[in-house]
Amino acid sequence: MERQELKRELDATLEARRELGSEYESALVESFVEKVDTQVRRRLAEERLGAARGGGPAPAPASGTVPGSGTFGERFGFAIVTLVLAVPLSAIGAAQARLSGLVVVWAGIVAVNLVHARSPRGRAKVVDAA
Repeated sequence: MERQELKRELDATLEARRELGSEYESALVESFVEKVDTQVRRRLAEERLGAARGGGPAPAPASGTVPGSGTFGERFGFAIVTLVLAVPLSAIGAAQARLSGLVVVWAGIVAVNLVHARSPRGRAKVVDAA
């Protein structure tokens, strides 16, 4: 289904909604969303097939890594989130238990980051290029 075909489907769905009334709106919307979903899935499958054959437009992952297995962005984002959360946690820990509370909070932050960094999801997996 090309873009023009999808536009015609949307126009037909809207026209059917006008004719049938709001009672059938959810069914019409669901039907249209299924058509869009099918189109998206087909395009993704075509891109994956093209990439598997070596000529597709699918974006290539970084050399030697498996996408989604702990990319730099994911690790950096996790570190940023823990540092952002460290501010209020440090304030709470220091207010409740002074220096010992602050030490406990930061020990927890360091531990969480270490566990994330050592987990299989926390770092990129190297793939044999053989």
